[in-house]
Amino acid sequence: MHIALLAPMPPERNGIAAYADTFRCALEADGVRVSLPLRDVPGVISEPSLRQTLESVDWLSFDLVHGELGGGRAREFLALDWLSMHHPGLPLTATVHDPDRILWKPARMPGWLQRGPRWANQAAVLLMNPLTLSRERELASRLSQVITLTRTGTDGLRRSMRLSGDRVRHIPHGTHPLPAEPLPPLPPAGPLRLLYFGFMYRGKGIEDLIDAMALLREGHDDLGTRLELTLAGGTTPDLAFGAQEGYLDSLRQRLSSAGLEDVPMQWRLDVPDAEIASLIQTHHVMVLPYRESAKLARLGRMRGTSGAFAWAAACGRSVVTSNARAFPEEVSFGNGAVFPQGNANALKEELEHLLDHPECIQERSERAAQVGLERRWPKIASEFHAMFNEQCARKRPS
Repeated sequence: MHIALLAPMPPERNGIAAYADTFRCALEADGVRVSLPLRDVPGVISEPSLRQTLESVDWLSFDLVHGELGGGRAREFLALDWLSMHHPGLPLTATVHDPDRILWKPARMPGWLQRGPRWANQAAVLLMNPLTLSRERELASRLSQVITLTRTGTDGLRRSMRLSGDRVRHIPHGTHPLPAEPLPPLPPAGPLRLLYFGFMYRGKGIEDLIDAMALLREGHDDLGTRLELTLAGGTTPDLAFGAQEGYLDSLRQRLSSAGLEDVPMQWRLDVPDAEIASLIQTHHVMVLPYRESAKLARLGRMRGTSGAFAWAAACGRSVVTSNARAFPEEVSFGNGAVFPQGNANALKEELEHLLDHPECIQERSERAAQVGLERRWPKIASEFHAMFNEQCARKRPS
């Protein structure tokens, strides 16, 4: 089988690019030939230029085209839209990373508006939302199969895109098989080692984690001997919803004002892929305190997941997470705990529970390892391969 994969790819720095690159390798290991016809196409490109590129590709040399949609990026959306009209016999499938919606904002905005103040751009997105939603639904109706990474996202996308039950399928985010099997044990008894891992920008709720630790400090004079924190991940993500200048400086200022000078704290920025597993496994628990955007909430709900959950499961580590996105689903296997997003006091109580009941960390870690085993990338790739075969059998290129 020969498929075309339409997706951002490294060196682009975002979660979908990281997912797509691993997905491609897993498919190839499962016997699928994967081509990347848009690899050299800029992430932001005019529609006429993209159309010219699409017209130069021999699409009928592929058995199927699969897209990775999300992050507010229009390139893959526009490519699938063009293919659905110009090659209607070619099976088209897509993984939607940010359900309930596919695109979230207009595929094209006037240049003068993009260069204007941010409030004007946001107002235009809201005003144009009915047209955006209509265009999303049109494309969704022409896709052979749509994939979501969470069951919550599957249900939401069916409703928002008005798709029948069999048109949307749940295939979870794959986890990396690690070289060291069985997994190494938890770090020895001692300070509770907490890890935030992921790209760092507003919306990840790192401020709430700092505030929760400050609240915890008020009732524990010995917190500096009982707790350690690491903030790790990418510092310059490619974002579709605006720049994030000065964010790390604001976090450092918040830490300085929080009265946590006695709590061991380290930064691990832009961690190489080869060091991610060992970084996670030197900690007891991952904390993901994401917040949902109030502005995006006017357009719908994000019901996707994060690649950090996949890394935690692969490494056999539990997660304390906010109830943003579909995160409660990701820790519904006994592999973590949930607190209300934006509620630093509730997060403080979860951290206090871990300090007082360290035995639950072992139990949750064992469940996390089981989830990781069930979602290994070779298994996930085989599931995608079988789905691709189904779609090709139903709909052959004309």
